[in-house]
Amino acid sequence: MTIQFGNAPCSWGTIEGFGEGIPAARMLDELVQAGYRGTELGDFGYLPADAAELRRALISRNLTMLGAYEGVYLRDEAAHAEGEARALRTARHLAATNDLGDPGWQPLLVLADEHSRDAPRFENAGLVTPELTLSGDDWGIFTRGAERIARAVLKETGLRTVFHHHCGGYVETPAEVATFLERTDPTVIGLVFDTGHYLYGTGSSDSASVLEGLEQHRDRIWYVHFKDMSAEIAAHTRTQHLSYKQAIGQGVFCELGAGAVPFPQIYKQLGEQGYSGWITVEQDVLPGMGDPFRSAKANHDYLRGLEDG
Repeated sequence: MTIQFGNAPCSWGTIEGFGEGIPAARMLDELVQAGYRGTELGDFGYLPADAAELRRALISRNLTMLGAYEGVYLRDEAAHAEGEARALRTARHLAATNDLGDPGWQPLLVLADEHSRDAPRFENAGLVTPELTLSGDDWGIFTRGAERIARAVLKETGLRTVFHHHCGGYVETPAEVATFLERTDPTVIGLVFDTGHYLYGTGSSDSASVLEGLEQHRDRIWYVHFKDMSAEIAAHTRTQHLSYKQAIGQGVFCELGAGAVPFPQIYKQLGEQGYSGWITVEQDVLPGMGDPFRSAKANHDYLRGLEDG
């Protein structure tokens, strides 16, 4: 199999509207110095919002643009048009980098529910019970919105869309991931399988559940995020009933190999399933947390061990 590893701005503290961490130019420099050759876009406007400037930033560092996260409040039909407009703006920006870096890769629009919007989901991340999930009607609105956006992105830019199951929003638990995929067209929208979000979303630290999810959804997985989860910190955040943001602040998503996600088995299983392409490392931190460059380098060293093994 051919797999390459990238990283993303969220590992440097610029994460989905929670604030901006290390300045963008320094983040890109450190990403390259740590050994990565691909990046995601991060929050729109963090990396240059001018297409020519963005291209120069990538070309000068020989980087491939892997994709961009866009959260849309999918359970509300009235929010779909505005969400589509934002997704198209992001997709156009991605398309402007499509000829750079890896010729075998096209950047992906990474679509998710707008997490942290509804208090019951935000406050119960990692502890979602069936009564907190979407109703039948809401599922219809949610999935139609996701498909609408994916179709619009493909039509206008030629880029594909993957859905990101995400803690703190709807579609977090394994059952919700399965329902979303059952109710959407596999030719229209794929899945980005995020190892850390998947494990935290199970409400447990059972590493086998990640391997089961990887196998169950193998035909829909177009992209992968490598994220680890500390079993000890997860137990604390769940016991204390901390919100999704508070859990990140506690360091629930730790360095690769330090948590409960079984990366050696995952890497082997991805090879057996024929996965080929990029995997993006994400060690979600809030602005100012930790030492992002040291962690990014440690994570890259860990990945080299997987490849050598």
